[in-house]
Amino acid sequence: MFQPLLEAGLRGTMKHFVKPVLSKTFPLAVQRRYTREAYRTSYPPRNVAFRRDDLGGVPVLRVSPSTPAKGTVIYFHGGGYVMGSPDTHRGLAGYLASLSGCEIVLPDYRLAPEHPYPAATDDAEAVYLTLLNQGLKPNTIALAGDSAGGGLSVALAMRLRDHGHPLPSSITCFSPWTDLTEQALYSPDCEPVLHAAWTCKAASMYAADTPLTHPLISPVYGDLSDLPPLLIQVGSQEILLNDAQRLADAAKRDHVKTTLEIYNNLWHVFQIHAPQLDRAREALAFAGEHINQHLEG
Repeated sequence: MFQPLLEAGLRGTMKHFVKPVLSKTFPLAVQRRYTREAYRTSYPPRNVAFRRDDLGGVPVLRVSPSTPAKGTVIYFHGGGYVMGSPDTHRGLAGYLASLSGCEIVLPDYRLAPEHPYPAATDDAEAVYLTLLNQGLKPNTIALAGDSAGGGLSVALAMRLRDHGHPLPSSITCFSPWTDLTEQALYSPDCEPVLHAAWTCKAASMYAADTPLTHPLISPVYGDLSDLPPLLIQVGSQEILLNDAQRLADAAKRDHVKTTLEIYNNLWHVFQIHAPQLDRAREALAFAGEHINQHLEG
């Protein structure tokens, strides 16, 4: 009984205190500061450790489980390519590390509008290739991310394939943003987090002069052939529900092993609330199973 009440409370808090800030009324600098503070409620479990590092010239935060790591997950934070950082996602990454038994590497990739496309994909590829150069095998590395970071994880896999590099073992996406043209946004009865106008503005800042239909900006318009197994988790109460469904459809069309999970009455990147919500932890545990299923020692 307590969990439904807690979900309702969190939903209301975001609707009244987070969503209003993610509008055209507030400048980006204010939104960045506000969301950074809001993410403090997403704290990591005690059984993980953090350390700073640099991979290929990209600052990263590394999160280690309490037991020897089974593999490495490169996790790309969300934020519409214009906000967010490894620090905002310490909590989510900490729970993913604990529940998967893997080390999580969070790149502090460059953000728009200061650094538009392809800066984020350049940084993502640099981190992955540096891990390979350090001796990690691709089948011990997985990709994951939420929102824009979910789209970035798919775009990175496509770019690695096109550049002839070995691919990671799997991809995991939480509420992925995969169509920046916003031609097919969902209209849920309740959307407690995102504004369509805000995502539209973020898309234009990220893409700059590149067409929004470019497949490494909007992966649903690309060829997903030969990508590794894909897990997509999304809430029913978010405007990006169609993005998740269309990504799953495109992946299945291109014969990618794909699992789509829709969590009823939950919202955009609900996994952020793992410290509070049972269903968020359950989703992350399933993501950990997906990751481990495809890792090879």
